[in-house]
Amino acid sequence: MVKLNKIYTRTGDDGTTGLGTGERRLKSDLRVDAYGTVDEANACIGVARVHTAVSHPAIDAMLSRIQNDLFDLGADLAVPDDGKPLGYEPLRITPVQTDRVEKDIDLLNKDLQPLKSFVLNGGTPAAAALHLARTVVRRAERLMVALAQDPAEHVNRDGLKYINRVSDFLFVAARAVNDNGNADVLWVPGKNR
Repeated sequence: MVKLNKIYTRTGDDGTTGLGTGERRLKSDLRVDAYGTVDEANACIGVARVHTAVSHPAIDAMLSRIQNDLFDLGADLAVPDDGKPLGYEPLRITPVQTDRVEKDIDLLNKDLQPLKSFVLNGGTPAAAALHLARTVVRRAERLMVALAQDPAEHVNRDGLKYINRVSDFLFVAARAVNDNGNADVLWVPGKNR
């Protein structure tokens, strides 16, 4: 378990931060940006849960699991696998976590109205917050993919699958809290020309 006794350490005052391996990186480093954006997505899900806690307890429980998994993903990204022994087993995203999200998607998707157009971000406050979280998750995914393109970096492939599935989940969950799609705001191409 992580133990935090002091919040400020002053070690980042020079614009660097420490990875889980102890290596120092610039705070603008792509890896730091990736796990920072995963954290931002997690915060967005926390805001969405303010709206789902009472009205959609089953979805709220799913979101709670995803929030914990996103911390796992951040830990995974913060400890890159460079092949060197660490003296401990690093936390990694596993296929089991992705499988669980897929089951949650299937459960929610079975009651949704079929889509006839793209969905605009909105509807209920819960749906709007879930759509915002989805877009931040997509940005985290783009950063992870960019990081994985660097031959000097390693990104857990299971982590990439997981983050992709979470954005799918958030889309389906947004539709579910929008009265199973009945309250979706649909895009009308060229409507305001």
